[in-house]
Amino acid sequence: MGLVASLARPGGNITGLSDLHSDMNAKRLELLKETVPSLSRVAVLLNPSFAVHPAQWKDLQNAAPALRVTLVLVEMKGPEDIDQIFMTIRKERAEALNLLGGAATIHTRRVADLAVKHRIPTISTTKNAAEEGLLMSYGADFRDLYRRAATYVDKILKGAKPADLPVEQPTKFELVINLKTAKALGLTIPQSVLLRANHVME
Repeated sequence: MGLVASLARPGGNITGLSDLHSDMNAKRLELLKETVPSLSRVAVLLNPSFAVHPAQWKDLQNAAPALRVTLVLVEMKGPEDIDQIFMTIRKERAEALNLLGGAATIHTRRVADLAVKHRIPTISTTKNAAEEGLLMSYGADFRDLYRRAATYVDKILKGAKPADLPVEQPTKFELVINLKTAKALGLTIPQSVLLRANHVME
């Protein structure tokens, strides 16, 4: 996004913590494949106006061949696109939906309801997404990020310059599974996935 020169040396008046990590995009795709082993086509929902989404799309493209998965790009610019999303998914014969962070934002529950209606397993980035009805989420543990942010505030108040404080990437992640959604989809979550979950919603 151009906010900093690099993670290691921000160089300006901005630093802090990122909720993004390049490995997470591949991991979400891997979790979908492990949950639905027969999966061969995955729709990826992104917002083209989000500066970080093109890089995340590239991460997924790099990860897909090893998982023997074909990706289908689906764009969402606003709530008026939600119905079209599922028309595209049906047309492209996609069997699951990966929502990049921020793609649906405040419309996650509507997307989740339609995904269940169309029997499409879903995954996204935050615990809130699974609470809103998506099948799974995997991403940074925001509570950990908030706690670590306090150390940055402390350093800056004591005179440190943001330019000299590296932007940290997340080190703690959480996998959340919504079993109510799984039941509605007629899907059994493999034990290997359940055992790795930080939160399982009944």
